[in-house]
Amino acid sequence: MAKYSRIEVAQTMKDNGMVPLFFHSDIEISKKVLKACYDGGSRLMEFTSRGDFAFEVFGALNKYALAELPGMMLGVGSVTDAAAASLYMQLGANFIVTPVFREDIAIACNRRKVLWSPGCGTLSEIARAEELGCEVVKLFPADTYGPEFIKAIKGPCPWTTIMPTGGVYPTVESLSSWLNAGATCVGLGSQLISKDLLDKQDFEGLKNKVSDVLNIIKDIRKK
Repeated sequence: MAKYSRIEVAQTMKDNGMVPLFFHSDIEISKKVLKACYDGGSRLMEFTSRGDFAFEVFGALNKYALAELPGMMLGVGSVTDAAAASLYMQLGANFIVTPVFREDIAIACNRRKVLWSPGCGTLSEIARAEELGCEVVKLFPADTYGPEFIKAIKGPCPWTTIMPTGGVYPTVESLSSWLNAGATCVGLGSQLISKDLLDKQDFEGLKNKVSDVLNIIKDIRKK
């Protein structure tokens, strides 16, 4: 069962401005990645369900977060059907992120009052997702659409909360373009938690990188 309500998760997404996302099959490495992001200031993590036995890694990781990292909201990404969403919610997922918009996932998550963030690419999809209770829409793949897409959506629908993922970079230029266009937060995967960093197990470097990105976001919002 989720520890945090969907409203708490949505507010933290807005406050932090960034959701790191990654997958690794090794539980101990995954714990170190999570701890580095936590120490860098992030209070959100999307563990992407992209490998065999990913649910086992997530279960261990969420137990670790609950025991050792107070305030960390761990969720699951790359969820493609309601059965997978239900499995991860049984393991305590605090939010579910999907690459596509599916009503069966909406129903499963809403039944448990867990935040779900569907991948949408049209205003019609976004509107339908919001009608089904979506708090935060995932724009994916974001680089296909660009910041101007968000600006256009926010014109007629200023209440829409959008998280671009895919094509966002941890630089002042990239983050400014998305946030100034109206994005509430951004999803950052391999551009933040790179394969090179994981291979070197440079967790101190990851902590510093997360901290730098969060500080950039704060500075952008002050302007």
